[in-house]
Amino acid sequence: MGHIMGPFGVYGWIKINPYTEFIDGLMDYSTWWLGNDNIEWQQVHVADGHVNGQVLVAQLKEYTDRTQATKLKGLQVAIPRNQLPVLSQDGTDGYYWSDLIGIEVINLKGERLGEVFGLFETGANDVLRVQAVDREPKEILIPFIEQFVIKVDLKLSRITVDWGMDYY
Repeated sequence: MGHIMGPFGVYGWIKINPYTEFIDGLMDYSTWWLGNDNIEWQQVHVADGHVNGQVLVAQLKEYTDRTQATKLKGLQVAIPRNQLPVLSQDGTDGYYWSDLIGIEVINLKGERLGEVFGLFETGANDVLRVQAVDREPKEILIPFIEQFVIKVDLKLSRITVDWGMDYY
């Protein structure tokens, strides 16, 4: 749902780069989980928060000073899936980024480009990060826009793109 960019101020506030549709979307939840592949996930409670420019700033009940907040830099912010709005299985009303991780990516010629291993925002649009199969470079970046992403099929775990094998 986002990641912690670092501390904000001296009272334990943190800056968050949210992956939500709206910058303050995380404020709909009073409990967050913080962690990543290297740090065990921990539950935290949101005391306060607001939008500050293009980031969300929040204060967590468990962290009250800048030194503590500094240790959170780089951690991911998650919300349990059962607390998120329910979306249809076929993706007609949208999908979460986590639904796309591990999905096969093929082009219009039926050539397998690889699997989605991440996404990121550029400000203009989202970008698929595809782990390439048997080719260099190993990572393919595909803008997640109608021009290139033709179909997302969650049932078949496949994304069809208008993207050539020779595009870098």
